[in-house]
Amino acid sequence: MASRMSARWAAALTKSSMLSNPRVLITERHTLLPRTARRGVKYGWSTANPRDKPTRFNQPSAGLPALTTGPAAALKRKEQSTPLRTGILATKKGVSAMYNAKGMRMPCTILQMDQVQVVAAKTRAKNGYWAVQVGCGQKEAGNVTAPLLGYFEAKGIAPKRHLAEFKVRGEEGLLPVGVQLQPDWFKVGQFVDARSHSRGFGFAGGMKRHGFSGQGASHGNSKNHRTIGTSGPSQGGGSRVHPGKKMPGRMGNERVTIQNLRVLKVDNETGIVVINGHVAGPKGCIVQIADAIKKKAPADTFIAKARRLTLERDPEHEARLASAREAHMELKEMRKEGRIGEAVGAFL
Repeated sequence: MASRMSARWAAALTKSSMLSNPRVLITERHTLLPRTARRGVKYGWSTANPRDKPTRFNQPSAGLPALTTGPAAALKRKEQSTPLRTGILATKKGVSAMYNAKGMRMPCTILQMDQVQVVAAKTRAKNGYWAVQVGCGQKEAGNVTAPLLGYFEAKGIAPKRHLAEFKVRGEEGLLPVGVQLQPDWFKVGQFVDARSHSRGFGFAGGMKRHGFSGQGASHGNSKNHRTIGTSGPSQGGGSRVHPGKKMPGRMGNERVTIQNLRVLKVDNETGIVVINGHVAGPKGCIVQIADAIKKKAPADTFIAKARRLTLERDPEHEARLASAREAHMELKEMRKEGRIGEAVGAFL
């Protein structure tokens, strides 16, 4: 900022002199200020770091598209990181090993599919995105809440023990409700991403959970050998514990995604999918398997073939879904009228 000049000298300026020098500005307090076109660091109007350039990203001159907002723009940005088709649910059975043609030993994880069916389809018009809801396993009707029983009843599907949702890129990735998926949904040699929950270790201390070295064994240390020590700084730190501080707590049971695992074997008779490498979680955990997003997707011909075989195995899925919806509406009216006992007696 320019230094303040004498008010008497500023009052002596004539109008003609002001017009001849457009950089002179006289304020109400008769203070002379330089009239600058830009107020930047070089002119002394800002104390920001010259390296800070908040507009350096996404400039039209950089060849990048302009930022947009809205659900459609968000789906467009996530298009390349969204698989073309749905994934499956499988149960981890254990870890074994296989040998390739060169005699090299490859550790592998054995996953088994259990009555994997398409439960619902999420559409862009109704839900804001494209996704397929998949269920696996079975559950006793007595252990399922009434709203969830009605949910499965309207689809003609037995209650599932586990449900998961897989986002797809577009409408072409959706599947009809009630269709059952088999291990040949994946191709031997392709890459997949396996998502599961890691093994839980319960409440653990700082040494086990974060690898702290602990404190001294002697030299004045008394009953504080495995403690983490002080946890909150003082004065400049605010005399508080900062968020994210490494402290004792529950260890494990976190969602872990292992990417780029190669499919080694698929078997429809036993429902087995064998993938190279290890997957997080203990035996019996549920694993979500989908096409890898960082590798090239399977060929379009294989995707079309897998979809065709899946639909040919269950040609009556449309008729079954229509009849289930009609029966659901009839039972719904009977519940409202208090005549549901008649339907129960008919089945008994």
